[in-house]
Amino acid sequence: MKKKTLLIAALFALFSVATLHAAEDGFKSIFNGKDLSGWKGLSKFWSVRDGAITGQTTKENPTNPNTFIVWEDGTVDDFILKLKFKIVPDNDKNWANSGIQYRSTLLDKEKFIVGGYQADFEAGETYSGILYEERERGILALRGERVVLEPQDAGKKGAKKIVTGSVGKSEDIQAAIKPRDWNDYTIIARGNHLIHIINGKTTVDVTDNDAKERSLSGVLALQLHAGEPMTVQFKDIRLKRLPLALRKKLVMIAGKPSHPPLMHEFNAGVQLLQNCLEQGQDKIVSTFYLNGWPKDPTAFDNADAVLFYMDGGPKHEIAQSKERIAEIDALAARGVGIACAHYGVEVVADTLGEQFKRWIGGHYENSFSCNPMWEPDYNKLPMHPITRGVKPFKIKDEWYFNMRFRDQFTGVKPILMAVPSDEVRNGPYVYPKGPYPHIQANKGLPEVMMWAVDRPDGGRGFGFTGGHFHLNWGNDEYRKVFLNALVWVTGSEVPKGGVDSRVTEKMLMSNLDPKPDPRKRKAAKAKAK
Repeated sequence: MKKKTLLIAALFALFSVATLHAAEDGFKSIFNGKDLSGWKGLSKFWSVRDGAITGQTTKENPTNPNTFIVWEDGTVDDFILKLKFKIVPDNDKNWANSGIQYRSTLLDKEKFIVGGYQADFEAGETYSGILYEERERGILALRGERVVLEPQDAGKKGAKKIVTGSVGKSEDIQAAIKPRDWNDYTIIARGNHLIHIINGKTTVDVTDNDAKERSLSGVLALQLHAGEPMTVQFKDIRLKRLPLALRKKLVMIAGKPSHPPLMHEFNAGVQLLQNCLEQGQDKIVSTFYLNGWPKDPTAFDNADAVLFYMDGGPKHEIAQSKERIAEIDALAARGVGIACAHYGVEVVADTLGEQFKRWIGGHYENSFSCNPMWEPDYNKLPMHPITRGVKPFKIKDEWYFNMRFRDQFTGVKPILMAVPSDEVRNGPYVYPKGPYPHIQANKGLPEVMMWAVDRPDGGRGFGFTGGHFHLNWGNDEYRKVFLNALVWVTGSEVPKGGVDSRVTEKMLMSNLDPKPDPRKRKAAKAKAK
């Protein structure tokens, strides 16, 4: 009988562990428990102690205003976040307050000041679990409330709050919180629906219908509150991304710097494109990752489409490991759109050629394709959602052509086509140096510089061979055809007149890669010799 009891206990323990792991499916750690890699705040306040991100103020080292440590590796949109927190006052008033910022805005990059939604908690007995909006609308839901937020009446500030019910008694929620000890906090954000949970008890349930004031994406940060000395700690921080409820999601990956200024400005390019998308449409939410492959382990988890704007060939970021290739192949297989721009359309055929044909319909192949600087005349545009509102245009760029497309051009829809002059076909200004007989053989025929595919897996793809000169994004038609394609590749409907946007010189000159130091370059050359 004793053996049977032990066996049942063992089976129950295994079942409990299996259930726990099943419940954690899709969650990924965004804090390594060892150091602040991926997190950034003022070092005089933040450190790692006992496997936890630790914020501390003292009488000798106070903070004013509130300061934050920001997750640098990504932003958040629709998600479930789970973590453990502990808050300990070190003052006569037994006072301490903190919170978890999400979908927020980094207002000051030097002082680490953040504004936006906050899942509050404290050492007291009133505010743990409420929804507060830092530097914005203030308290949006008290503990225990089910709330709907509506647009405020003209001339009034703050939130128009309607309490529609209860999720529990405030005192019962407080009774489940362990003072000066570790507690579990869960935040669920799906579209405009926000839920906070502490130690298994729902503390607030909020629907934010104020489209002008609400936020659907933004930074994740942890708060250290101004005031009395205190210590706050966070550990076991896990993030699970959810499919977006209200929009589609575009993830843009920018490559590392590689060319002189205003050429291959991948980092500045994706930030400019995000700005333009926010101006001109409301179908998609976009996010970007700079300087190569994302450090965010959840980067692609809820993407509807991914843009790769980066160096290609053997340097292509996807090609750097079998794991990366498999990850993007799996995304495409479940219908995620794939887009590649400029050098990002070039791959080594034996490494990624077949995948690119599946994902986007074709690719640049060294010594088969060519890369001249020229000015195509796009005087005829096909009927396609990508060309909505786009007028014929001419612009000089490093327009690649003669892609290695799928056999018989199966499923490939040309978007931008033009006829290169004989000089362009004969010119030696390509790498490796031409001319190429097979390129010359097509004199007088149109070439494809942008194309799109609807894939059998339900996803979409496109290739765009321009994008060498950063200032070209200032051309309205050039920019519009690309922005239209970004909306289209997510599976969204392109606006009737295309994606309208305005770009200023200041915008074009923002976020450029740092200019190389000629002294460092000279020293590197000398060392190489």
